[in-house]
Amino acid sequence: MIIHTVLFQPREHLTGEASQQLLEDLRHAAETIPSIRRFRIGRRMKHGLPGYEQTMHQSYAFATFIEFDDADGLKTYLQHPSHQAIGAHFTIAAQRALAYDYEIVEELKQP
Repeated sequence: MIIHTVLFQPREHLTGEASQQLLEDLRHAAETIPSIRRFRIGRRMKHGLPGYEQTMHQSYAFATFIEFDDADGLKTYLQHPSHQAIGAHFTIAAQRALAYDYEIVEELKQP
């Protein structure tokens, strides 16, 4: 399994319309790209434990987690027109972002 993770911070003055368009692009990609197995979007939470959050030098308000069966599925996603639409709106919407791809090498099961 491959997980494509994107952390992003929206621009300060992002309009509701631009934010909604990006969300629609993400939703459209999740519905139309067959290689996507799971697509989740999360909002950063802060829990206030002393010392933990202070180690994070940059803040990213949102994260996406997109799962694929394999690297070919990820490549299909990255080359798909729906992903290109996300990229076009993302440059307008995001102040900064980080994208990383991870191959799951071991899944630990709880008893």
